[in-house]
Amino acid sequence: MKRLHLYMIKSFLGPFALTFAIAMIVLILQFVWKWIDELVGKGLDWIVIVELITYVSAKLIPLAFILGILLASIMTFGNLGEHNELTALKSSGISLIRTMLPVFFTVLLLGAASLSFSNYVIPVTNMKFFTLLLDIRQQRPEFDIREGQFYNGIQGYSLYIGERSKDGKILYNLMIYDHSQSRGNVALTRADSGYMRITDDERNLILNLYSGYSYAEQLSDDNSIQENKPFRRDAFSRQQILFNLPGSELNRSREDLYKNHYQMLDMRQLKDTANGLYAELLWRRNKVANELLERDYLRLENKKEVREDSAYYSRPDTIINPFTLVSDLPVKGQLEVYKQAQNFARSVQSKLSNSHDTMKIRKKWVNMYWNEWNRMLTFAIACLLFFFIGAPLGAIIRKGGLGTPVVVSVIFFIAYHILSLAGEKYARAGFIPSWIGMWSSSMLLLPLGLFLTVKSNRDSRIMAIESYFLLIKKILSFGKHSLKKGHEDPSNHQ
Repeated sequence: MKRLHLYMIKSFLGPFALTFAIAMIVLILQFVWKWIDELVGKGLDWIVIVELITYVSAKLIPLAFILGILLASIMTFGNLGEHNELTALKSSGISLIRTMLPVFFTVLLLGAASLSFSNYVIPVTNMKFFTLLLDIRQQRPEFDIREGQFYNGIQGYSLYIGERSKDGKILYNLMIYDHSQSRGNVALTRADSGYMRITDDERNLILNLYSGYSYAEQLSDDNSIQENKPFRRDAFSRQQILFNLPGSELNRSREDLYKNHYQMLDMRQLKDTANGLYAELLWRRNKVANELLERDYLRLENKKEVREDSAYYSRPDTIINPFTLVSDLPVKGQLEVYKQAQNFARSVQSKLSNSHDTMKIRKKWVNMYWNEWNRMLTFAIACLLFFFIGAPLGAIIRKGGLGTPVVVSVIFFIAYHILSLAGEKYARAGFIPSWIGMWSSSMLLLPLGLFLTVKSNRDSRIMAIESYFLLIKKILSFGKHSLKKGHEDPSNHQ
């Protein structure tokens, strides 16, 4: 049996190394495709790009583990089934479950390694990755100017672009505030369109403006605007502005600036931070309730009055009819009371609305910390889950190689990923508890894994199409037989 165990482990580790490498390449290419706009044209050294890809690779390792284990499990047991090795083992009295045991313990170690890596390594690499990505974004600000927003990344200027062409070269509806003299918003240039390009030495940014106006306030000696000072307005058909760009050397920021972000903490820190934020949330909620009771509902000045009056008004034998109290007042007094009560109600409504929005944001942050805590566990458990899906599927399909296993693996992985994203979204919004949202994908796929394992261990032909046709035929024939028997029953004619 020891020889069989070694053989199964070697048969699994080879495909796993291959599929893990393929999964990493695919996920890294997906990252490059997503962030290509942030990297192109920045004048970055290749060492910086390699460093960035290294950090993001560490972040993608748990996902690559899941996909690699699923694909390697299908390939390993598919190869055994294709070469009739599973049949020989079963004829020798070795069940599929016993054949899966050595690979199961190997996957268990991989899941533990994934959990340890997510807990100790990924928070550090995330901190380095996001810090480096922020530095890269600030390296060449001209590529980060977005439509409909003021951009202050160019020193001494505030630039607004209404719209950009698809290639990003032609700009429309431009506004440029000149702050180079540190005198405020006293110089403005507007243009219908423009063209932006970088000089060959990548030291300057040239902005060609077309069909616009330049406005300037003439300041006094003390840099103040006075009524007697003239206002200058110049029209132009074409104007060129030269901006100085920072050097090509990347300016590195401190890596501990975002150390308290939920993606930069390990499991213990995530749990402590989430509990602390939730305790603060409860404290703020009680504080708002007490303030509403003291200042708005009873409108008392000190806590002693609150205790005495609230105790009095909460007695069961105390009945107060506010309409009787108001009716004893003159008409003018009644109107004043109703107006004041309406103002009080609006004030309370505004306070409640603001408090609700604040509590909602804080609760969302608490959910984010718990989501990240559960994510580390779900990635480790998913390794075992996909093994119990991939191994029986390989035994059922009986196909090795990278053909059918790749198709089946991609389908299951995409389903798992979509369910995980949906659950995380609902958990983050607070519609469902965090543990339900993060574990929903695993809970939904667990019955499938158990079903496939049991059926493959019993040699059930669940992938044979003719067996399903036969089942449908039996159901239809049973229905016709029951209907015919119902018509022939004499009790139906009485």
